[in-house]
Amino acid sequence: MTENNPKAALIIIGNEILSGRTQDTNLNYIAKQLVEIGVTFAEVRVIPDIEPVIINTVNELRAKFDYVFTTGGIGPTHDDITTLAITKAFGLKLERRKEVVEKLRNYYEGSGNQLNDARLKMADFPEDAEFLDNPVSTAPGFKIGNVFVMAGIPKIMQAMFESVKTYLKHGEIILSREIAAFVGESKIAKPLTDLQEKYPDIEMGSYPFAKEGKFGTSIVLRGIDKARLESAYVETYQMLKVSGEVI
Repeated sequence: MTENNPKAALIIIGNEILSGRTQDTNLNYIAKQLVEIGVTFAEVRVIPDIEPVIINTVNELRAKFDYVFTTGGIGPTHDDITTLAITKAFGLKLERRKEVVEKLRNYYEGSGNQLNDARLKMADFPEDAEFLDNPVSTAPGFKIGNVFVMAGIPKIMQAMFESVKTYLKHGEIILSREIAAFVGESKIAKPLTDLQEKYPDIEMGSYPFAKEGKFGTSIVLRGIDKARLESAYVETYQMLKVSGEVI
């Protein structure tokens, strides 16, 4: 459908995500942002705060995709090891950036707090890394190669993603339509397959749901050609109308 569109992957880093202690919301936000600019979101990994795992995952995905985003692990605590791990993944040196030290000093002293050694860790970056602005809490994320490293805190990640978007090549925008009906997936499996064969350029997804004590199916259609998408939508609507109650 979008073979020529840039493709991206997300690496969510953090033991707190894997343990269930923290619920990730960054995935949904990034996915919506990418859809709007025509970048295909192709893969997501959730990994622990373990240096070799981060290194191997980053190296695997940056060779496979046009863009790789990471969230989590760039704070001041002992388990925030993402920056160091990604520096090693690229075979670079870690350096303390004086301009970030100054920004952090102004930020913490202005809030009545001290810029201690732990907080100074957030001024360490791979050599030649480009900063991703953080207007929320000052300490920036960074870009190195095709890898964009961001905070895990949603508000800060979203602020950093504004800088990320300035680097991204836009592709063809993916349009979507959705239809729901009180009808089981098994009943519409064959006609839906026939429609998919008729419209190979339109992605057709089938998603079951339960509502008002009844089971139903939601069909999501996605494509880049507005006319073809509308034609597929009309035929899918008619198929569902014959098979069940469209809602």
